Amino acid sequence: MHPKPETLRQSAQKSVIVIGAGVAGMSAACALAEAGLRVQLVEQRGYLGGRASSYLQPGVNEVIDNCQHVLFGCCTNLLGFYRRIGVADRIHWTSEMTMIEPGGRRSALGPFRLGPFTLPAPLHSAPSFLNAKAFTLADKLSLGRAMQAMMKPEALVDSHKSLGDWLRSHKQTEGAINRFWRLVIASALNAEIDSIAVPYAAKIIRELFLNSAEAGSMGMSTAPLSELYAGVTPFLEQRGGSVLLNTRVEGAAWNEASAQWLICTRSGELISDFVILALPFEATQKLLPHLPAEEGTEKLARQIEHHVHWPICSVHLWFDREITALEHAVLLDREIHWMYNQSRLQTGRGGHYIELVVSATRSFAALPREAAIQKALSELAEFFPRVKEAKLEKVALVKEMHATFGVHPGIDSARPPAASPWPNLFLAGDWVQTGWPSTMESAARSGHLAAEALGLSAENPLKCFEPDLKPQGMMKFRE
Repeated sequence: MHPKPETLRQSAQKSVIVIGAGVAGMSAACALAEAGLRVQLVEQRGYLGGRASSYLQPGVNEVIDNCQHVLFGCCTNLLGFYRRIGVADRIHWTSEMTMIEPGGRRSALGPFRLGPFTLPAPLHSAPSFLNAKAFTLADKLSLGRAMQAMMKPEALVDSHKSLGDWLRSHKQTEGAINRFWRLVIASALNAEIDSIAVPYAAKIIRELFLNSAEAGSMGMSTAPLSELYAGVTPFLEQRGGSVLLNTRVEGAAWNEASAQWLICTRSGELISDFVILALPFEATQKLLPHLPAEEGTEKLARQIEHHVHWPICSVHLWFDREITALEHAVLLDREIHWMYNQSRLQTGRGGHYIELVVSATRSFAALPREAAIQKALSELAEFFPRVKEAKLEKVALVKEMHATFGVHPGIDSARPPAASPWPNLFLAGDWVQTGWPSTMESAARSGHLAAEALGLSAENPLKCFEPDLKPQGMMKFRE
C-alpha cells in the first residue's frame, strides 16, 4: 500500500490550479488531491503526459509513445506516483542489460545470483562485467578505476567539470569511453560527454550500477504511456477535482485582498488559492511576461536562459516476422543506441513492432526522414540479420527536439527551487532543483517537492516526497 499524504486539514476547502499535465504536474496534482485540496489540472494539449506521452500516429494507424521511456528501481517518486494512481503493476521489470556488437556478439550485464542470494553491492554485477566480451581487459581495468573514483564524495560535488574532462584525466580507454560512457551514461543523460557535469554522471553510476541490485533494475511500461495515465482524471474527479484539456494559460494575476490567483486562459478565467506552475523551462519563460512583476522574477528569467534542449529520436518499425526474441538491447558502435521489442513488452500488441532510440545526437535528428529511416534499418540489420529477410510493413519516425534539458557544467545554479518569486505559486518540472538529471523521476520529484512546499505555505505540512533507496552491502558505508 502506498502511504497516504498527511491531510491538509485546515486547508480542506482550499483550491489549487496545476498548470501543465506532464509527469511533474500529474504527480503534484494527485498528491494534493489525496491530501484534501480541490485540484484543477490544466493542460494546453488534448492529452496527459507532456513529453512522456503516447498518441495515435495517423501515418501508421498505431498508438506509439513519443519515445521509449524507462525507469529504474531508484526512481522512488515516479513509482510513488504510479502506486498512487494504481498502475505500478503495469511496469515490466528486468535486471539484465544485453549489449550487442555489430555482427551479433552479445554481452549480458546484470546482478550475479545464486538461488535467492545476490552478491553485496557494489560487487553484485562484477561477475557479468568481468565476463563481458564487449570490453577488453584494458577497458575493464579502466572502468574499474573509474567506478571506484565515482564512489568518492568529490565526484558528486564537482559541478563545474565536464564528464569528458573527468574521463580524460582518469585515463579511460577508447573502448570504455565509446562503449560505456558515451553509450550507456551519455545516452541515459541524453548529451555528449563534454556537455555533462560530473555529478550527474556520478549519480547515474551510483544508482544504476553500484548502490544495489534493486536500484539498478530497469522498468518499462506494458502499456502506451497515455494509457498508463488514464487513471489520473478519475483519481482527481473522485476527490472533487478536475482535468481541463485543450486549455492554454495566457497569464495570471494575484489578488492581494482575497489572497487568490486569477488565471487567464483562452477559454475563460479560473480562480484558486494556490498555483503550481509545472511547465518545461521554455514554456515557463514564455509565461513570465504575463505574470505579476515581483522581486526575483529577473533572476528566474536569467536562470532559464542557461537551459538548453537536447533531442531524442525514435524509429518505429513493423515487420512481417520476428527479427529477435530479445525484449530490449543496447546496440554498440553505431548511430542507433537502444532496441525495444514492443510486441513483447507491451500487452496486447500485435505484429512484430520494434522501436529504436537514438539519444544524445543532433546529427541524426538533422537527417531527412528517408535518410534517417534507411540508416536505422541498415544498422539494425548488422545486429539482427533477420531484418534482411523481413518485409517492412510500416514505419514512423519521431524527432522529439525538446526531449530533455542539458545537464552541462554549472547548470545547478540555474535550477530554481520549488518556491517562486510570487506568493502561493510554486514551480515544478524536471528542470527545477531535484538533484536528478532530465528524467521522469526528476519530474515526479519536482511535483512532490512543490506539493510539500505548498503544504508548508498553508501551515499544514504535507508528506508525499519519497526518499531515496538506501545503498546496500558495502555501499552503506559510502554514505
